[in-house]
Amino acid sequence: MTDIEISKSIKLHNIKDIAESLGLNEEDIEEYGKYKAKITNKVLEKLKDKKNGKLVLVTSINPTPLGEGKTTMSIAIADGLKKIGKNAILALREPSLGPVFGIKGGATGGGMVQIAPMEDINLHFTGDIHAITAANNLLASLIDNHIYFGNELGFKKVTWKRCLDLNDRQLRKVNTGLSEEGKMVSRMDSFDISVASEVMAILCLATDLQDLKLRLGNILVGYNHNDEAIYAKDLKAEGSMAALLKDAIKPNLVQTLEHTPAIVHGGPFANIAHGCNSIIATKMALKLSDYVITEAGFGADLGAEKFLDIKCRIGNLKPDAVVIVATMKALKYHGGVSISDVEKENVEGLEKGLKNLLHHINHLKNNYGLNVMVAINKYGFDTQNEIDFLSKKLEEQSVLLSLVEGYTLGGLGAMDIANKLVNLSEVESEFKYIYNLDDSIEEKIRKVATNIYGAKDVTYEEEALKEIKIIERLGYDKFPICIAKTQYSLSDDPKNLECNNEYNITVRNIELKTGAGFIVVLTGNVMTMPGLSRNPSAEKIDIDDNGNIIGIF
Repeated sequence: MTDIEISKSIKLHNIKDIAESLGLNEEDIEEYGKYKAKITNKVLEKLKDKKNGKLVLVTSINPTPLGEGKTTMSIAIADGLKKIGKNAILALREPSLGPVFGIKGGATGGGMVQIAPMEDINLHFTGDIHAITAANNLLASLIDNHIYFGNELGFKKVTWKRCLDLNDRQLRKVNTGLSEEGKMVSRMDSFDISVASEVMAILCLATDLQDLKLRLGNILVGYNHNDEAIYAKDLKAEGSMAALLKDAIKPNLVQTLEHTPAIVHGGPFANIAHGCNSIIATKMALKLSDYVITEAGFGADLGAEKFLDIKCRIGNLKPDAVVIVATMKALKYHGGVSISDVEKENVEGLEKGLKNLLHHINHLKNNYGLNVMVAINKYGFDTQNEIDFLSKKLEEQSVLLSLVEGYTLGGLGAMDIANKLVNLSEVESEFKYIYNLDDSIEEKIRKVATNIYGAKDVTYEEEALKEIKIIERLGYDKFPICIAKTQYSLSDDPKNLECNNEYNITVRNIELKTGAGFIVVLTGNVMTMPGLSRNPSAEKIDIDDNGNIIGIF
């Protein structure tokens, strides 16, 4: 059976029953049909004096193009905790239509460990990303409308981009305003994918509706002829943008196939954005359950670093345990084995690729001071020789390992990791950040590049150095940094999988996000508007004669 067939074959509980299992009543939720609901933000205030549960962060090694199953693992762990009698809840990101219709597919798990209704969540869900797209593009239209009617603010340079929640490389660079009507001013523009929009980051970092509105007003949209910053609030844009986001800021409640509650809210990518679900959703989950399983996008060099250095810093959060997800095939892939041969036994390739896993263990355990364990998403082609080899190597590092079979067995296949996590989360840790906010921008970048990526040094293109000087002049150099980098390698070269030789990280540009409150550092050739693959998933997705969505995976 396909994932969508499995999902449809299981009877879901009414969302009111899922809410009730968390101690929420009908006044605490806004229903979107039988199986989806928004949780009102009044719930956080209502539960403010309740003790927080344990926070478990799920991250991974650098993935193969199809990913290593972090969402599948996160759902399995939550269902496994439920199987051993613990109260657990998921706090996950929302899927973007880009990968759903692209090469990677949906983001609701797989096999017997899924959040549901999977087709709804993977497509329009409750409309959050559409609202983010609309708010982003409303601001863009207000900017150009202001310029059309006289440009009182004196725009010399517009820095705000339009966005669309689809992979469309044609929109990476566009020429707008070509109609030649009236006072229309044409200019070069570009699109980001919606999950890379600063509006998405703001939604995920805001603490409440008032903070959301304040952050929207603080968005830097351009510079005037005196090189002074122009903000969204100068255009009186924050009120209408907040109005579009009034429902999107409320976290979404769904369930797993085993009826474990799941809060799904916010969806920035980790390779081009900060890669974490909303602070509101995570804090709400911590009040509603004893164990919260959350996920940060892509590998630990991207999602986990941003979760720890941005989200935890802003939200005053601290993980009690970290799970690094890996697969035997990905380890061999990073050991030089071709993608076509990774399903064959190859202990030598596994040993070479183990370097990637040990690198992530080291920086999470020793640089951040966190409790770390490894989870292997087990496949049928994994051999006992490979499992024994990996077990021995991790035992030498005093790192716990669990083989998880959630995909085929559901929560039953994750009881071992659930028990190990309960014990690991009780161990005290000394969490620390990789850099200080008082460090210079270059020092922050250097610390992440050398301590997290393993780079020798950082080099800068001229445009990046110019932007650093502008940020320092405006007084925003104390912001945390958000590095946009390929997810496939520890380096900034997606083809350098083994990273055997010394390498530098090249910073080609820097973007200031004053509303979100961080500095985006663009490295290598990473694009903020992805493109579709030669044979995208969109070619397989369809609707049958009964109106059922098919082909999503």
